[in-house]
Amino acid sequence: MNEPTSDYPVFLGSEIDQPAPERAYFHVLPVPYEKTVSYGGGTCLGPSAILKASWQLEKWDGKSQPCEQGIYTCEPVDCSVSPEQVVENIAAATTHIVKQGAMPVVLGGEHTVTYGVIKGLKAAGFDDFGIVQIDAHADLRDAYEGDPLSHASVMKRCVDMGIPLYQLGIRAFCEEEIAVRQQHNVYFQDADELVPQNIQAIELPADFPSRVFFTLDIDGMDPSVFPSTGTPVPGGLGWYQTLNLFESVAKQREIIGFDIMEFAPIEGFHAYDFAASLLTYKLMGITQRTQSSISQ
Repeated sequence: MNEPTSDYPVFLGSEIDQPAPERAYFHVLPVPYEKTVSYGGGTCLGPSAILKASWQLEKWDGKSQPCEQGIYTCEPVDCSVSPEQVVENIAAATTHIVKQGAMPVVLGGEHTVTYGVIKGLKAAGFDDFGIVQIDAHADLRDAYEGDPLSHASVMKRCVDMGIPLYQLGIRAFCEEEIAVRQQHNVYFQDADELVPQNIQAIELPADFPSRVFFTLDIDGMDPSVFPSTGTPVPGGLGWYQTLNLFESVAKQREIIGFDIMEFAPIEGFHAYDFAASLLTYKLMGITQRTQSSISQ
């Protein structure tokens, strides 16, 4: 098997050639941004590690070949500028993907990245959509350590834009965030319900938008599955539970994109790099099999 030849190789490049952008449904966007992490670091290395590990994947994900829809790997977003400009860079890249008729698959980076993605979706013309979030943390603080662009404030930025939110697996939050949930009518099923009861599917409220962007913070999954994150919290979701919850959403709504955030590789433990890469490909596969909007 060939080895990746750059820090940001083509996703699944050992199995497929990089297609022309217009011939790919999935556009993988690496965003190696890390500024406001509040415990462990390393999320800026996540996108590269996921792309490199993808060279060990098989085309067949167990049920289908998601790569048949075309997977295009974009150039990484420039994260060397101010946080405000990084957000705008992410937004511009996301808008460009959507206007090509493709689905953004965004690899972070800290969770602040999602704010830029959401701004890009809005700019591309998606006015009515909701967010479904898997996370250990609510991320609903107005600011953390004085920074409104903190990873701990990303969902507050989104609900302030009027975007409906459904949170899954949360198990670390403060009183301020409980108040924000009430103020913005945030839907949720927290980890203390999902995990002990082994809930594998949710039913979205009837008034939840018909389009959904899905954001998956790696720390939403249990540290026994993914210790490779900066802010691990015990009591999280398992591997199959995470996939099944995503699929339950995808069967009910049109997925307009998804991201994998807060993956921080652990040097010498490549199993987690591979798991994050496989998770990305599995979500592509679920999307491929459930979304009628994907042209065959």
